Amino acid sequence: MAVLCGLLLMTHMTISIAAPPAASGPIDERVGALLEQMTLAEKIGQMAQVNVGDSYVHDYLAEGIRAGQVGSVINVVDVEVINELQRVAVEESRLGIPLIVGRDVIHGFKTVMPIPLGQAATWNPDVLRDGARVAAREAASTGVNWTFAPMIDVTRDPRWGRIAESLGEDPHLASVLGAAMVEGYQGDDLSAPDTIAACAKHFAGYGAVESGRDYATTNIPENELRNVYLPPFKAAVDAGVQTLMTSFSDIDGVPATGNEFLLRRILREEWGFEGFVVSDWDSIRQLQIHGLTASDRESAYEAAVAGVDMEMHGDAYTNHLAGLVEDGRVDIDLVDQAVASILRVKFELGLFENPYTDPETFPPVANGDALATARRAAVQSVVMLTNEHHVLPLSADKLKSVAVIGPLADAPYEQLGTWIFDGDPQYSVTPLEAIRDLAGDSLEVRYLRGLEVSRSKDTGAFDEATAVAADSDAVLLFLGEESILSGEAHSRADISLPGAQAELVRRIRETGKPVVAVIMAGRPLTLSDIVDHVDAILFAWHPGTMAGPAIADLLFGIESPSGKLPVTFPRMVGQVPIYYSQKNTGKPPSPETVVLIDDIDPRAPQLSTGMTAFHLDAGYTPLFAFGHGLSYADFDYQDIRSSASEIGLGESITISAELTNTSEVAADEVAQLYVRDLVGNVTRPVRELKGFRRVRLGPGERIRVEFVLHTDDLAFFGRDNELITEPGEFHAWIGGSSETKLRTEFRIVADR
Repeated sequence: MAVLCGLLLMTHMTISIAAPPAASGPIDERVGALLEQMTLAEKIGQMAQVNVGDSYVHDYLAEGIRAGQVGSVINVVDVEVINELQRVAVEESRLGIPLIVGRDVIHGFKTVMPIPLGQAATWNPDVLRDGARVAAREAASTGVNWTFAPMIDVTRDPRWGRIAESLGEDPHLASVLGAAMVEGYQGDDLSAPDTIAACAKHFAGYGAVESGRDYATTNIPENELRNVYLPPFKAAVDAGVQTLMTSFSDIDGVPATGNEFLLRRILREEWGFEGFVVSDWDSIRQLQIHGLTASDRESAYEAAVAGVDMEMHGDAYTNHLAGLVEDGRVDIDLVDQAVASILRVKFELGLFENPYTDPETFPPVANGDALATARRAAVQSVVMLTNEHHVLPLSADKLKSVAVIGPLADAPYEQLGTWIFDGDPQYSVTPLEAIRDLAGDSLEVRYLRGLEVSRSKDTGAFDEATAVAADSDAVLLFLGEESILSGEAHSRADISLPGAQAELVRRIRETGKPVVAVIMAGRPLTLSDIVDHVDAILFAWHPGTMAGPAIADLLFGIESPSGKLPVTFPRMVGQVPIYYSQKNTGKPPSPETVVLIDDIDPRAPQLSTGMTAFHLDAGYTPLFAFGHGLSYADFDYQDIRSSASEIGLGESITISAELTNTSEVAADEVAQLYVRDLVGNVTRPVRELKGFRRVRLGPGERIRVEFVLHTDDLAFFGRDNELITEPGEFHAWIGGSSETKLRTEFRIVADR
């Protein structure tokens, strides 16, 4: 309300009614014509977003919109309320400018897909594109026309709660999948009624917050910023994303919301972005809390000059921007540029032609097609980490009974994960429900919760759980962390299984029965304390509405696991950050140089453990590597080839390998291409993902998977932070994870 009160104080002048904007013509011309008619107060109004949060129209809100002082509203999903707000904006305001209506539609609306990190585990752009289309269609049916997704922050710290919203640790994977989500939200025609504007966030470097603490500082050298953290945003801009959101964190001492280098030099000047930039929630005012400014007025100045076009839920622009313009500190041209960017998006959305929403023209939410999309996403997102003695898949014909134990086996809300403001657990099908349905009368399913929630330390039900397990042919443990333990402001210093879950695993192991752990979580977990006490692990993330049918199909072999890790799993939290694309040190470790703590003689000489980069208590390898994921099929990679031994700058090369399904099971495999630039004018990673393909192979089927690399694909930002491709030697690998050893070589030469 404070936002609107401040705005309304600016409107005590008599304003004549202007002609409506031209109904047709090029968008830039329509934007220009409208800008010419706007007062300063009306321009600043377009830069203001108001939090609604209620299912009715407040008088003060209607008055502000009527006065032309509100450009956007957020957190309202009642179609009648939104239509009324739009009616006031287009029929009762002087200029008739419609509202852009924002909502966090992160991984589904009513139909919830797996968390974004889970979707990234599919390594399938089609899955992410289709999931975003479902979300856009359902959200648009309520009048929402703008989502604050995708979140494409590269992150290498599983302690950070918002890793759940991310697409993982790799710039290439996040770029491809993030662009697919943008395409899904925005569709082929942004003006269509079932599309919504996407927002790439958080620009930039938010995933590198110190110690994984949300909102903390980031220290990222410009070279690393350009090579690691910016590529997904560039891909989103190239995909036509309409908006970007600033990061909460500072970056090298300048908070992103006041960072002119990011918002003007890189985004506008270098990339040519024409959409608009919105602050994160109240982040303009927070410039003062960061210590960058001494007042809200100075915060408004820094944000406006830096290039923030719209303020999310704050009143710094409302209260101070007009005065800054009148004092000559903020050039009116900067305001005009900001407003033009906002208006351009509104025109692109077709809001001037059709501001209202008719829910009757949309299909029902959570319909069959939507649920099928969610189920496909959930199936492909699950990663089989281990499968000792081929205990999976289970055979309903060979088992008489199965014990289902754990706090997450029948938790319809928890399986949805973080950021599901509109997700409805009534549509959830839980694993317990699906297993019982699949088992029918042929298999007895014995269920015991064991722990009330994942964090519980109460072991009172463990004796009963052990007895149920001992009396069953196999045990399915549903473990992990409930949804509230990940997401914004939910960072964890200890990322092991919370509560008494590890003890439950050990107790069940003592029964001698086959034990399968199905883990639902919003982040990678350190699983070293249970990995040797279970026969198989399915890591399901938070798999969304259709978690149950997807997991049941995988457990009983109707589907084969095909997910691959989009992020490295550490052995222990002390290894963090640990990621596959590390730089080499001057003293790189190897299996021969590692001496672990329990193998050191107490009186050993100081230098007897060698002089390489590893931890005495963890070595240098992860528990599970980036790209890892098992299948019920066996895949064999052989005969890697490069189409040429050398290529010139500006040319392409094909890297290929023979892939064979050596099993009797049809299944999907994700073939991955990694490249190393051996010598650069800045140090280069030991491996970088440069391509991937999801392929389906029948029993005994053999194909040659090919990846075409252009020399531009091997470009990087060098010592002067200019994008270059250098001649030199390259190694290339193809395989089923970042640990593949199947290698070829090629050379780039300067002159051919």
